Amino acid sequence: MARRLTQRGTERRSQLMAYAAARFAEQGYHPTSVSEIVAGLGVGKGVFYWYFDSKDALFHALMDDQEAALRAHIDRTVGELSSGADGEALFRTSVRATFEFFESDRDVVRLLFQDSLVLGDRFDRHLAGLYEGFIADIEATIQAAQAAGYVIEAPPRMVAFSVAALVSQLALRRLQTDDGLTAEVVADFVVTLLLDGLRPRGGRPHRQPEGDQP
Repeated sequence: MARRLTQRGTERRSQLMAYAAARFAEQGYHPTSVSEIVAGLGVGKGVFYWYFDSKDALFHALMDDQEAALRAHIDRTVGELSSGADGEALFRTSVRATFEFFESDRDVVRLLFQDSLVLGDRFDRHLAGLYEGFIADIEATIQAAQAAGYVIEAPPRMVAFSVAALVSQLALRRLQTDDGLTAEVVADFVVTLLLDGLRPRGGRPHRQPEGDQP
């Protein structure tokens, strides 16, 4: 149920969401109870239920907020490019901004790519909607890059799904294993891989006959 909140109310709601996100990320959605969330903040259950009808409602609100924050970060970062930036720069900057966002708050990665995948049907539709929005944003970037000749002619939505799959899997992997790379380095790798592929420039490498191999 939507409520009109004062500034103090908005801050309290944000505190509940931030604390819950940290607990969900640390120990999972199911083991985390409303009692634990309110106890950790030193408030009563009545405070929690003033802002959220249930733990499920809080989780949905978290996903919505993070989607909005991700889009805002990408828009802001892309908006800092010069007006003459080409399609490749737009594509590269969008991917970098995505990794930067995930790097800044690893709880977000757990919520979107880990917890939400094991919560069952009641979250599937919501997550699908969020993912579709993410895909649509990438698709718009791909279309701009295609129009400028920086990306091959291919169904832009298919390309967008490929980009999103690679970004999400790398973000989840970096959550589990610290590779020591910056978000910019990872984004440059992703964009270069997508634009140029893995094959060295200049054609196929010469393959030695099996009998001549050392």
